Amino acid sequence: MTQQNSPEGFHGLGIAPGLLQILESLKFTSPTPIQRQAIPVGVEGKDVVGIAQTGTGKTLAFGIPMVQRLAQSKGRGLVLLPTRELALQVDEVLHTVGKSLGLRTAVLIGGAAIRPQIQALRRDPHVIVATPGRLNDHLEQKTLSLANVRMLVLDEADRMLDMGFLPQIQRILKMLPQEKQTMLFSATLSPEIMRIASSTMKLPVRIEIAPQGTTSDRVMQEMFIVRKDSKNRLLEKILTEHHTSTLVFTRTKHGATRVMRAVRVMGHSAAEIHSNRSLGQRREALEGFKSGKYKVLVATDIAARGIDVTGIELVINYDLPSTAADYVHRIGRTARAGASGRAISFALPEEQRDIRDIERLIRKNLSLLPLPELPPDRPRADNKPNYDEQRPFAQRGNVRRRTPRSPSPFSNSSRSSSQSNFRRRDSGGGGFSR
Repeated sequence: MTQQNSPEGFHGLGIAPGLLQILESLKFTSPTPIQRQAIPVGVEGKDVVGIAQTGTGKTLAFGIPMVQRLAQSKGRGLVLLPTRELALQVDEVLHTVGKSLGLRTAVLIGGAAIRPQIQALRRDPHVIVATPGRLNDHLEQKTLSLANVRMLVLDEADRMLDMGFLPQIQRILKMLPQEKQTMLFSATLSPEIMRIASSTMKLPVRIEIAPQGTTSDRVMQEMFIVRKDSKNRLLEKILTEHHTSTLVFTRTKHGATRVMRAVRVMGHSAAEIHSNRSLGQRREALEGFKSGKYKVLVATDIAARGIDVTGIELVINYDLPSTAADYVHRIGRTARAGASGRAISFALPEEQRDIRDIERLIRKNLSLLPLPELPPDRPRADNKPNYDEQRPFAQRGNVRRRTPRSPSPFSNSSRSSSQSNFRRRDSGGGGFSR
């Protein structure tokens, strides 16, 4: 946390002394703006609607109040998130902060074996971190009751709605007690989100750190106008000139696979992360990217908010996103925690309207760069004619493709190490117990 704030750090925010010591030992010294404003309201038990751009530290903004309030009273916390990766990252943060207090958690996500999740629930966790689909699976199988939930967090609420989770969220809300604290966090605010807030909150405190569509001033945003059949050569040129970990976004999972294979042909280590990959494959790709095993990680928008990797200096939009809001989320993967970054977008000549929509949302013009001299074209990695690369985007919807089957949400896979359950601390200090 390197945001520049007052010298008091986390002091004066209503945080209990024991938690302050934990934060100091973890080198969390300066709260981000969303943390400074949300934590005092959260520890008082008030409902919160927090609007902040990605990479601003929203997890600790609700994690600290949740750990503190659950340690002081009976009840359970529930955190709902859109993706598996984000759920595991939130659980890791809660684990880091609450481990010495004896915090027990259970992570309920699709793509992981359900039996270890049931075993974690039988240990009576203090906090459940879940995606809406898998949580509803447990509710239907009656392996879980939400009657004792006293604190609800809806994280990345706008993304959950974008992914079609509204009906499942509504079913979950109906099974929660009326008397509870709710904290909702989102990068954007829509009428649908406000309807959810009004249905489950009482006089929520609204905290808006930056206007919707705000991007970090530390991100250099640039644009190339390029024909589709030249995108790979432009990508090769950029990757050759930048010796840094690079995150590449495509619109489709099939496109992500094609780009990943092309990057490997260029001689760079690469991995892919999208909904067609199993949980184990997605975790291996993300961990390999973090460790430097892979220089390039190719992802779709479904993973845009589940990638929490510090130090990403370059984000490339190989395809422009389907919405301007997704552009903000994509480039928010760089310039995190006060660092600087660069975002380069490839736009087709016919995508001028999409460029204007992005510029209107972020309230600034993107720097248009002239095309450099490109390297010779390479054959596709699968040695097949690239018919799709030559066809205008508007015609691609007429082509039938065989879509690989997604992994079953109940497939056998090892339980995540992030789903740890914590033994009660036997010291005389405060903490969690049942």
